[in-house]
Amino acid sequence: MKILFAGSPEAAKITLEFLVENQKQSGFEIAGVLSNPPTAKGRHKTPTPTPVAEYALSKGLPVFTPEHLDSAAREQIAPLGADLLVCFAYGHIFGPKFLDLFPMGGINLHPSFLPKYRGCTPVQQAILEGDELLGISIQTLSLKMDAGDILKQDFVNIKEQDTTESLLNYSALTGAKLICKIIEESAAAGSLIKGKPQSKEDISYTYTITKDMAKINWSESAQTICRKIRAYYPDPCCWCLEENDSTLKLAQAKEITLSDAQLLVESDPVYAPLLEDKVFQGFPYGKVLAYNKNTGGIFIKTGDGILCVTKLQRQGKTMMNYKDFMNGAKNFIGTILK
Repeated sequence: MKILFAGSPEAAKITLEFLVENQKQSGFEIAGVLSNPPTAKGRHKTPTPTPVAEYALSKGLPVFTPEHLDSAAREQIAPLGADLLVCFAYGHIFGPKFLDLFPMGGINLHPSFLPKYRGCTPVQQAILEGDELLGISIQTLSLKMDAGDILKQDFVNIKEQDTTESLLNYSALTGAKLICKIIEESAAAGSLIKGKPQSKEDISYTYTITKDMAKINWSESAQTICRKIRAYYPDPCCWCLEENDSTLKLAQAKEITLSDAQLLVESDPVYAPLLEDKVFQGFPYGKVLAYNKNTGGIFIKTGDGILCVTKLQRQGKTMMNYKDFMNGAKNFIGTILK
């Protein structure tokens, strides 16, 4: 069985790597790879292939990067004679003429319990909602977005510090294993295995995330801000403004509970105001309260609770852990972020 793989980002590369490494064992061949066109990166705007395309080229696989899936693209793909289209995070809708190139149709890896969280940002939505599990669905490709029949499903546990990046990587590998099983079962059956139609109830959709959505509102709770930091990492990455209006990115944080604060006060009296309601309530939202390199981060007042930031980046600087950041951030404690 010949496969055309479609995908672009780093997570999709993980899926492709697993398929390439297991193609002989599972009885299929990656005949080619479809990915987004190179993008200009760096100071010199050098055209750079996607992670999927770069990996495929390193393996000597035919790579196709059309701007549009039009007749010219179909003419390029058709000679491969691929039986099945396998997709993860390609970012384009496949039309009926393109899908007709594949006798067995197409399948797609989608990281959610479909029909929940259809669309382009299901992992981010799961984190924002505080879900404990992230679904992984392999569905048939249909003409409607993420509305195909479910062929197989699995899940991964969402851990306290998981980000969109880490969960996409888990999904990519778990989904790749499911895809291999589907291909093996389909080869034995002589056609793509039958799936289960999605429920018409509990359908929900996700949305495109913009940079503005990732701006921190310090009047929100520490829990909400933590979820946003995890959901929007690595892209677009949560951010706020310092007092001089320069951008400060926050890449990793945790919520400080009352019991955590009590332990901090015992270890260092500087944290005593964190437990004195009258003093604490008088602080404005976004105030940088304290820092101690031995107790785990930089503490910031929120609308409900304290945020402990452990990884951040000043404008024009590199991303740093909180210890390295504070080594070069004089007078940061006491400032008010906005």
